[in-house]
Amino acid sequence: MLPNKEPLWTPSKETISSANMTHFIDFVNEKFSLRAESYKDLYEWSVESIPDFWGALWDFVGIISSQKYDSVVEDLSNFPGTNWFPGAKLNFAENLLRFRDSKVALSYVDEAGFRNSLSYSELLNTVARLAESLRSMGVKQGDRVAAYMPNRIETIVAMLASVSLGATWASCGAELGPTAVLDRIGQIQPKVLFAVEGYEYKGKAFPLLSNARTVANGVKSIEKIVVTQSLEHPCELSGKFVSFGGFVSKGTPQLHFEQLPFSHPVYIMFSSGTTGKPKSIVQSAGGVLINHMKELILHVDLKREDTIAFITSPSWMMWNWVVSSLSVGSSMFLYDGDPNYPTWQRMWKHVQEERVSIFGCSASYIGFLRGINAKPGQEFDLSRLREISQTGSALSEDGFEWVYSSVKKDIHLNSISGGTDINGCFAMGSPTLPVFAGEVQAPGLGMKIAAYCENGERILDKQGELVCEAPCPSMPLYFLNDPGNKRYLDAYFAFYRDRAGKNVWRHGDYVVFHSDTGGLTFYGRSDSVLKPSGVRIGTAEIYNVIEKIPWIADSLAIGQNWKNDQRIILFVQLREQGELTREMRNTIIQSLRTQASPRHVPALIFIVPGIPYTFSGKKVEIAVTNLVNGRPVTNVDAISNPSILNYYEKLIPEIRAE
Repeated sequence: MLPNKEPLWTPSKETISSANMTHFIDFVNEKFSLRAESYKDLYEWSVESIPDFWGALWDFVGIISSQKYDSVVEDLSNFPGTNWFPGAKLNFAENLLRFRDSKVALSYVDEAGFRNSLSYSELLNTVARLAESLRSMGVKQGDRVAAYMPNRIETIVAMLASVSLGATWASCGAELGPTAVLDRIGQIQPKVLFAVEGYEYKGKAFPLLSNARTVANGVKSIEKIVVTQSLEHPCELSGKFVSFGGFVSKGTPQLHFEQLPFSHPVYIMFSSGTTGKPKSIVQSAGGVLINHMKELILHVDLKREDTIAFITSPSWMMWNWVVSSLSVGSSMFLYDGDPNYPTWQRMWKHVQEERVSIFGCSASYIGFLRGINAKPGQEFDLSRLREISQTGSALSEDGFEWVYSSVKKDIHLNSISGGTDINGCFAMGSPTLPVFAGEVQAPGLGMKIAAYCENGERILDKQGELVCEAPCPSMPLYFLNDPGNKRYLDAYFAFYRDRAGKNVWRHGDYVVFHSDTGGLTFYGRSDSVLKPSGVRIGTAEIYNVIEKIPWIADSLAIGQNWKNDQRIILFVQLREQGELTREMRNTIIQSLRTQASPRHVPALIFIVPGIPYTFSGKKVEIAVTNLVNGRPVTNVDAISNPSILNYYEKLIPEIRAE
């Protein structure tokens, strides 16, 4: 039955027939004598026959291994702790370096205009020479290597060289301050740190060598700091500090890939919680690899002829995700700098010139362009562009519609949602499905997800908690420094275990599963859900209304504990400086009352000069919530504009007085 909603985009017959997803349906139909005809059929089989699905995927995407697995999975009921593909031996870097020809693998441009590129054969050679240098200084299986780097070619080369040796990789973007980096890599005790001399952002040079020294002094395990010299006048390096070019072997060594178990740790990811230092999440080489290849090949429909670009940083899991596109043999375009400096046209000029076919960005980036009425489709040749992959936070219906009105009518808007925790997605798109405004197209293959109400029952067409009812290979192996897996279990499994006796992964997102379209609408993090008079409201419901008001540039909604209840406080940033007039206030109230509900109307509204964001473009609701409710604010170094919190702090007496 077709939904009553009108899709913004429907794939053509040619798009469907040529899609990797369609080829995979044909593959499993033949292999298992199935009769799957649609994505829905395929998805239902993938979560009902989990071992068959992941085993078929191994073959379809062509996982390279020196030793085949004994079984796909040992015990699905062991959740968490499921053992995937026991017996298999492989190397993550070998799978990403399977192509070794003259096709461009990586091209790079920074804000200052510096360009560089490597073919697949050049990439292999550079990785081999760096791996030889790391091996010579004693880096081996089980060691840890870290980076404090921007989105550069050298960062990717360093990761590939490290994991080829069996080392575990962790990275922090250059935008993080030294305290934030110490909070992260200080936990993992790396042997080597890759750093950058400096970078440019919004036309300003940021020297970083002193930050790298601070980090090196604070982490005694670091034996060498390998520095990419990127500023106009390189600094002298001495002691533990060596240049990237000087460190890399000058010979032509053969690249040897250590063959390791499927569950060998490849990445340590950092996820900021509301208290304490960021969690250090350890993820398996095989789990991340097979899940990334599933998402890129099937859901994104990535092919060898594509060029993919994503506005990201090594601090964000989307960097790890997009780097795995090397396994497909496509070209990857890297940009280091502010995508909107000196004007918003900067990034789209690169999309045109680099012939980008798949472009990734955040909801906040789309919101900014929509707010200034940018029209990339009118100013640039986007004939090559066939897909926009959007993530970071929920994209409103108006954001979806802007893409189709101002970028391109015939484009696959692939909204994706997952997290650092699984280094991938729970829900995302398919090139074979229509796109509906405000909706992620479908649950991801192999991801047995649902929306639960508070008592642990599945619900449709109502807002609930996103849960995953079965294991998937890319779920964390464990957290570092977590005796008995206590923090791990508390983070994901305690919520519904305590309420309903159910052993499911609660992801912390507020979501609706739509019975008519099969899609999902995300309403923000459930830890920031508002509950005035006990009614659950996702903050995205407020933002979706507020961002339609033309004179509002941005907004933030939080809940204040007040008189044995909770009330909503709304902070708005105006496009032009000025006061919030009575008429403007009434417009906000009436818009929320009529387009949402009376429950969505804030008790108080304040003008602020800016909204706090993480480096990956997510609003930092929890920090302001903690401030207003008298709780400590932690992980300030993970906020891209932390000084803005000073303004909110000054408002607290006024908030509490009203």
